[in-house]
Amino acid sequence: MIHSKSKLRGYILSCASLLFVTTSLHAKEVNEWPEDDVAFCNLALDQSLIQYDKFRQEYKNPTKIPTSFSNGKTNYTTPLGWTSGFVAGSYWYLYEHSKDPIWLEEANRWTDALEKTQFNRKTHDIGFIIDSSFGNRMRFTNSPDSAAVMISAAQTLMERYNPKVGVTYSWSFGTWEFPVIIDNMMNLELLFKASLLSKDTHYYDAAVSHAKVTMKHHFRDDYSSYHLVNYSRNTGLPIEKQTVQGITDNSSWSRGQAWAAYGYTMTYRYTQDESFLNQAKGIVEFMLTNENMPEDLIPYFDYDAPAYSDIVNYRDSSAAALLASALLELAQYVENEQATYYRDNALTILRNLSTPTYFASEDENGHFLLKQATGHYPANRDLNASLNYGDYYYLEALNRCKSI
Repeated sequence: MIHSKSKLRGYILSCASLLFVTTSLHAKEVNEWPEDDVAFCNLALDQSLIQYDKFRQEYKNPTKIPTSFSNGKTNYTTPLGWTSGFVAGSYWYLYEHSKDPIWLEEANRWTDALEKTQFNRKTHDIGFIIDSSFGNRMRFTNSPDSAAVMISAAQTLMERYNPKVGVTYSWSFGTWEFPVIIDNMMNLELLFKASLLSKDTHYYDAAVSHAKVTMKHHFRDDYSSYHLVNYSRNTGLPIEKQTVQGITDNSSWSRGQAWAAYGYTMTYRYTQDESFLNQAKGIVEFMLTNENMPEDLIPYFDYDAPAYSDIVNYRDSSAAALLASALLELAQYVENEQATYYRDNALTILRNLSTPTYFASEDENGHFLLKQATGHYPANRDLNASLNYGDYYYLEALNRCKSI
């Protein structure tokens, strides 16, 4: 859908007017934002619209996808990259908030560019890619074509499922025999949705099995998670447990913890299995009560980082955005005081992410929203950076906040 010139001028003028209001809010301390949570979330989304209007004008090629901004430059990925769906997804969330057709047009254009990814057999993260784009489109259009893409993508993902091990394997590189990373919990939503769309239960059964096996082998007694478990294809049992993006094999990589909290909350949504709800609650409690969780609830890239004097304690705003979104959903599944506890912590995170400490100023950080994210500390990549998935889950959490 194409804007008329008069509509576009009106849109720009409304943004300019909104900028005058929200910039002054943005510069204030967190306790000077509106006390009403929904009003705050609406204002934060309005500010994001302004920022991302410049983002969409800067990045016009949906096959050259801005994935991060670090060290003064934008880094890009292709439609095959695991982060390729998050820009389309962010546009869907901005459309959800604004109902402005300019965001619908952009969301559709960037989603269409990912259609061939349904056949991508080189990554387990086809779930991330397709669900953030086509999955969000389904919420607004119920398009049969989008449903077909999602089912096809789920079929592709199922090629990685091993019924003897009971999980889908992750990386198609390295020397591991059957590596499974905690991030893989997020790809299960594609399987759950494909099962509903196709009425084929084998997607559902594989997703449930993956969640149960991961629950058994990925977690320590305190609900902290290993990043990677390498399984034997013959026995289905773990060979080794380690990290790739955290500090040590026995440390707790913060974004991995957030993937787990979000993943088990989502799995409970589709299964209503109390064991998954209890798992999500345990993971969240580990994070929120961790002695190394900063007061503003924006975690270090690893919860064990403060114990090491020889490393920089980078924060990870993307892990915080993920946790906020998970908490807002989790609050729907518990009663009274616990629900309030989860919502209050989610809003604390969102309010802190929306201050100048973490929310980029206009024309800063390549027009991304959040700064102070950590991509891959051991690889020295995307440190103190902006990440497109951090923006995506921040926008998702703000939209969820509006329905409180």
